Amino acid sequence: MKAMVLRKKGEPFVLEERPDPKPGPGEAVAKVFACGSGLTIHHARAGRVAVNYPVVIGHEVVGKIVEIGAGVRNVKAGDIVTFHCYLTCGRCKWCRLNREPLCDNLAGFVGRHWDGGYAEYIKLPAQNYVHVHPGLDHKKYPAEVAVICDAIVTPYKVVRRARIAPLETVAVFGAGGGVGIHMVMLARWAHARVIAIDVSAEKLRKCKELGAEAVVDASKENVAEALKELTKGAGLDVAVDFVSQVSTLEAAAESLGKGGRLVTLGGHSPEPFRASASKMLNGELELMGSRSFTKQEILESLELCARREVWPLVTETYRLEEAEKVHARLEAGSITGRAAIVMG
Repeated sequence: MKAMVLRKKGEPFVLEERPDPKPGPGEAVAKVFACGSGLTIHHARAGRVAVNYPVVIGHEVVGKIVEIGAGVRNVKAGDIVTFHCYLTCGRCKWCRLNREPLCDNLAGFVGRHWDGGYAEYIKLPAQNYVHVHPGLDHKKYPAEVAVICDAIVTPYKVVRRARIAPLETVAVFGAGGGVGIHMVMLARWAHARVIAIDVSAEKLRKCKELGAEAVVDASKENVAEALKELTKGAGLDVAVDFVSQVSTLEAAAESLGKGGRLVTLGGHSPEPFRASASKMLNGELELMGSRSFTKQEILESLELCARREVWPLVTETYRLEEAEKVHARLEAGSITGRAAIVMG
C-alpha cells in the first residue's frame, strides 16, 4: 500500500510503499476512502505534540472493513466505518462512564502513537471503529463523511458540555478554523445567537453566511470591548475558545456575563491565564475544558448529518501525494473550513 510517512520531527512527508496491514486478534483493517486534514493533525506534522516516529498521521477517516482478526464481533468485511481516535482501555471508571478521553489507561492517539489515515489501508483495534450511518453517501461525499468524526462531533460535544440553550449568546474564538466554523454551525443549530471572532476577513464573511449574527475582527478591534458592545453590557452566556492563548482566554473570561461558561479546546499553550476570582464568585462563572468526544457522540453526529440538520464544510481536497501542499496551507491559516485527502 501507499502511505505518507513522517520519519522525523520537522521533516517533509515521505511517500512509501508498505505491505498491506494484517489484523491481529481483536483488530480490523479498513480500506481508506478519505482522511480529513485539520489543525489537530497538523500539530503532529509540525512537531508541536508528542509523536512516535516514524508515523502515518490522520484520524478523520471514512473507509470499508476488508479483514478482521480473531475474536472481532463488532465489525465485518464490507462495513462502512469511521473511528474514535483515542486508544482507550474500555474497562476503567471513565470508560464505563462514557467519558473515554479521560481513560486511566490511555494508550495514545491514532495518527500520533498508532499509524493513521494518510495511507490506503489502516489497521486499528476493532473496538475503535464506528459504523457510518446508512443515510450518508460516502461514495458521493467521502471527504465530508470522513471529517464528521472530528469537525462535527467536537462542537457537538461542546453544545452539550456548555449547555448551550436557545437565544443564549455564544462567542467562538478562532471561528474561521476547521473546527471553529463548525462550532458556529452547531451553536446556530442549538438556536443560539453566535458571535464569530477571527483575524481573517474572508473567514468571518463565511461565518456570517453560516449563521453568525455578528463578527469581530481580532486583528483590528479590542475583542473584550467589542463583545461588551455587542451584548449591550450583559456579557456572553458562553465563550468557546479554539485558539486558547493567554490573550484569547483572558478576553473570553472578561467577556462572560452572569452564569457564563468558558470552554477551552486549544490546549497547546502551557502558559496560565488570569480570571477574576471575585467575578467568578459573584457571577457564578464556569471555566471548563472539552477534550475530544465519545463513540456515542460520533454516532449521534453522523445521524445529525444524515438528517442534514448540519453538514460539514469541506472546501479543499487533495490526493495522498499532495499531503505537503495541504499542510503548507494549514500552517499559513489559508483554509476556510476543512480540507481532506481523498484516495484515488
